Amino acid sequence: MPKIYTTEITSEEIPSDNPIHQRLYKAYVLAAGYLKGDVLEVGCGEGRGVDILTKGAQRFTAVDKITAVVERLQERYPEGKFISMNIPPLALPDNAYDVVVSFQVIEHIKDDDLFLREIHRVLRPGGTALITTPNRKLSLTRNPWHIREYLPHELDSMAQKYFRETEMKGIAGNEKVMTYYERNRKAVERITRWDFLNLQYRLPASLLRIPYEVLNRWNRNKLQETGDELVKSIHHSDYVLTDDASNALDLFLVARK
Repeated sequence: MPKIYTTEITSEEIPSDNPIHQRLYKAYVLAAGYLKGDVLEVGCGEGRGVDILTKGAQRFTAVDKITAVVERLQERYPEGKFISMNIPPLALPDNAYDVVVSFQVIEHIKDDDLFLREIHRVLRPGGTALITTPNRKLSLTRNPWHIREYLPHELDSMAQKYFRETEMKGIAGNEKVMTYYERNRKAVERITRWDFLNLQYRLPASLLRIPYEVLNRWNRNKLQETGDELVKSIHHSDYVLTDDASNALDLFLVARK
């Protein structure tokens, strides 16, 4: 089956994607400490963190909209249960899971309020939801694959409507990571300065996806060519959990039912 990786769905197999792949993988490393009982992943994608989640769960279920990917993951992880569905809502029973994990998904969901409500519904009382999403403050340009991005207080306020307790944390980078981030920021600025009419924010997202993909891949490859050792050396241990969510690269929400 062909891979579905784009610059939005990063790959551990593409060298120039490594800094982003490690950043996204860090969320699963952090999740390991919360796992118990019945675990659900909402939006498992190509299965970046399934190895970690299946090891920490007594029973593991994952859902994603791409049927071919779900079928391949079911073959690879027969001990888990993989279901293809469009979300929300979640076609799953009430009070069924001890932990729900959903990483880098909510920014793609049109009805994000329903999305959180459904995660709350399928959690058992006392259960924990772990949700990550980019921190809008540190985004470098409009991502046409995202319906919206959040600041910490925005996501936290929405979650507080449904969950009895929330903690807003973040995933930040060390000096090595932030060196890469600054190089990326300057490179993106060199590209977007040609957008005299601010079209990235004025055009429909559907018209921006192809140029975004082409330019983003070109930019990542150039960053690798000019700093290959940095790109290759970044590891998930270079990302850290922080209480300062406002200055983190990604938001890391812990919500308890």
